[in-house]
Amino acid sequence: MNYSEIKNCDIANGPGVRVTLFVSGCTHHCRECFNRETWEFTYGSPFDAEAEEKILAFLAPDYIAGLTLLGGEPLEYVNWQALLPFIRKVKQTYPGKNIWCYTGYRFEEDVLGRFCKQWKDMEEFLSYIDVLVDGEFIKEQKDISLQFRGSANQRIILVQESIKSGEAVLWHDDM
Repeated sequence: MNYSEIKNCDIANGPGVRVTLFVSGCTHHCRECFNRETWEFTYGSPFDAEAEEKILAFLAPDYIAGLTLLGGEPLEYVNWQALLPFIRKVKQTYPGKNIWCYTGYRFEEDVLGRFCKQWKDMEEFLSYIDVLVDGEFIKEQKDISLQFRGSANQRIILVQESIKSGEAVLWHDDM
């Protein structure tokens, strides 16, 4: 897997101050995507042990709320397969920090409906994700007033609560 960028102090992609990892590779190709260069799987740098250690070090301060995965598309097969051992390590090292993940895939139809049935280790991947922002960016539904998402069709889903209840449980900014 390649990545395009690592930010050590991001306040736009989840609550609090966060570390963000922008992965490379996306097959959605949303019209007016803000990060088109990350569509190519070969864009950027290899996600290697050095990149992992850099992120783990950035996560260390108490003021860092957690890690956000975005891109590109973290849930492209090659990407989440590469991310799984890493987020496992993040949760072991920093159990009090949360992990947000952005995806153009839909939670019920794609993630639970297809990916979990097709690949059993997707269930483990999801066990480490606290919040999933789902849905492709749709230009006609663009709304700059929305918190942590770009278009009105996108949802902020509490993953663990949703898995337990069997339906999407949405996050609210008062949480």
